[in-house]
Amino acid sequence: MAANEPGQPELATSLTSRDLPAPASALAIGAHPDDVEFGCGATLAKWAAAGCTVHHLILTDGSKGTWNPDADTAGLAAIREVEQREAARRLAGDRSGAVVFLGQVDGELDSNLAMRGRVARVIRELRPQVVLGHDPWKRYRLHPDHRHAGLLACEGIVAARDPHFFKEHGLAHHRPDTLLLWEADEPDHVEDVTGFVDAKLHALEAHESQFESTMKAVDPEQIAAFRQRIAQRLAGLGARYGVDSAEIFKRIADL
Repeated sequence: MAANEPGQPELATSLTSRDLPAPASALAIGAHPDDVEFGCGATLAKWAAAGCTVHHLILTDGSKGTWNPDADTAGLAAIREVEQREAARRLAGDRSGAVVFLGQVDGELDSNLAMRGRVARVIRELRPQVVLGHDPWKRYRLHPDHRHAGLLACEGIVAARDPHFFKEHGLAHHRPDTLLLWEADEPDHVEDVTGFVDAKLHALEAHESQFESTMKAVDPEQIAAFRQRIAQRLAGLGARYGVDSAEIFKRIADL
């Protein structure tokens, strides 16, 4: 797996925990539409099947997610919002919760104080037990939005948990139990997602505008190859830990 390919890494280092109890609610924070499905889609589908309410927070509009230099980027942003809502529905069904878009311009996300406050507000409003996001410390990451989105997930938790940050929100502070970071260089937590890989793939395929640019799939044969790549990657992770398929994360529990 290349350093800048989205989704799950090919291997883990030393794992110290596995299979959180299904939380009552989870909030996945992605830089762009489709990042959540790549990073933790099967885990969210598994939790939803066990009764978890699954929320999405998407930080940018995804308007640059095309190789077409003449694309209508405003139109693409609108399409990607529809695709993300459908992907959330496919993952969680009637356990799909809020899908929140903060609408920052694709490629221009910044982990500044104002954005930290907006993320903290969403965490306080939705009060998730578990937050999931990009690992901002992944080495050799090129896309700045992924790095800044990861920082905002971490910094937003700190701000949301402490009562003296952003008191102007007028909301009670909230401390999630656990943070899981995907695409981590040093993952230490595994989730057995056996039986939920098809749900992840079905949700990814809701992002039809990304077939060419991200999934490198513009015909049925290439889509089948994409599905096989993702399934094999999760199967390879699972084989290391005695399960059929797995997603792995860096777990931070001392929040």
